[in-house]
Formats: sequence, structure tokens, C-alpha cells
Amino acid sequence: MVEQVPDSLEPTAPRLVLVVDDESRMRRFIRMNMELEGYQIIEAENGLVALEQIRQHTPDLVIMDVMMPEMDGFETLKLLREISTVPVILLTVKSDEDDKIQGLSFGADDYVTKPFSPRELVTRVTAVLRRAEWPAPPPRTILRIDERLSVDFNRHQVIVNDERIDLRPTEYRLLNHLIQNAGWVVPHETLLAKVWGYEYRDETHYLRLYINYLRKKIEDDPAKPYYILTERGVGYRFVDYKKA
Repeated sequence: MVEQVPDSLEPTAPRLVLVVDDESRMRRFIRMNMELEGYQIIEAENGLVALEQIRQHTPDLVIMDVMMPEMDGFETLKLLREISTVPVILLTVKSDEDDKIQGLSFGADDYVTKPFSPRELVTRVTAVLRRAEWPAPPPRTILRIDERLSVDFNRHQVIVNDERIDLRPTEYRLLNHLIQNAGWVVPHETLLAKVWGYEYRDETHYLRLYINYLRKKIEDDPAKPYYILTERGVGYRFVDYKKA
């Protein structure tokens, strides 16, 4: 009689990563280094092929170049976000912060500037996959901030004037951490480390962008926020609703 191996002891399947780049040499470089780390790699030479690969194979993560002919990475990402929430890391030769913010605003999870080392790419891939798999906090009841705003932690929603608004996972983690420290200033590097990971403690543009996203969803006037307050040069503070 053959003894069955318990599910918990079965080896886990390697993570499937889609690499999208019009340069075959770059695809080979990424494939070689990622396979050395135990990842399974599939490739696409342009955005259209990438979208088809995603439909067919459902990868765990996408690494995609921005500067591609016909349909660049930004356009591909916008179309991708209509069909999938798969984590995406964008690659580009540009290091301008505006380009980074544009990529993040289209739904990218991270951004790596060429040239990059294999170690840097693997570190970013590990961090993005870790964030995508962070367990949700224990169920909580709906938290009522005031008559206008409530937070439904079970559904990852905010309720503004009785209207439910979905939060992206990163928006939810950020808001959750701010609320847990309501009334206290949380430094930039602390928020980045807690929400994105320790490797991101200097990436302040991520934090500014997602604070803006949250303010647009919960504030009456995002330009004059009431709930999420900026402490210049230090961090952010959620209003002390218990004393309000």
C-alpha cells in the first residue's frame, strides 16, 4: 500500500513569472537569473502577446518593459488592469520620478530602472509577491469614524455618505495602519516599511501617490484634508476620531 503524502508536505509549485520585453537579450538575462532563484518563466515580445499569455497561463507576476514599439508598457498595463489584478513590475531606462508615478497610477506595483542587478530585481520580485500574499487582518466590525465616514474592514471598503467605495489592497493596508495609529504622526519610513516592505523605506513617491488616492476616496475636499493630515517633513497623521 502506498502511503499518501499529506498536502502540507507536498512541494509547492514554482512561481510563474511573465517577462515582457521586445529585446530578446533582456528576456534571456531575466529568465536566466530568475530561474536560478527557482521561478518558472514565460516570455512575450510585446504587449499584445503579453495580454494573451496572461489569459492563457495566469502568471503570479509580470515583469514588463515600458519602452516597447507599437504598444508601450503603460498602454499594455492599462489594458491589463481591465482583465487582471496580477502584480506588475515595470522596467525602463528612465529614472524620472514623474514616469514612476505614471506607472504606479496605471496600476503597477513596482518600478525598476535599467540597468539593474539580478539581486535588485529578485529582491523587488520577492517584495511584491510578499505584499500580494499578506494575510488579511482578523475580521472586525465596521468602524464608524464620524457621521460621514465608516470603514468596513471585512470587505476592504470605505463608506462615505452611505456609499460604499472599494479600496485597492495597498490603499487598504495604508488606511488600516493610519487608523491603528489615529492621533499619532506616523513617519514616512515607518509607513513605507509597514505597507510596502522594509526595502521601500526611502521610496516616498509611493507614499505620496497612495495618500492622494485615499484622500480622493474619503475626503470631502482632498486639497483640504480632514482625515489624513500631512506633517511636513515627518509623516502623516489620521485624525483622532475618538476625541472628535
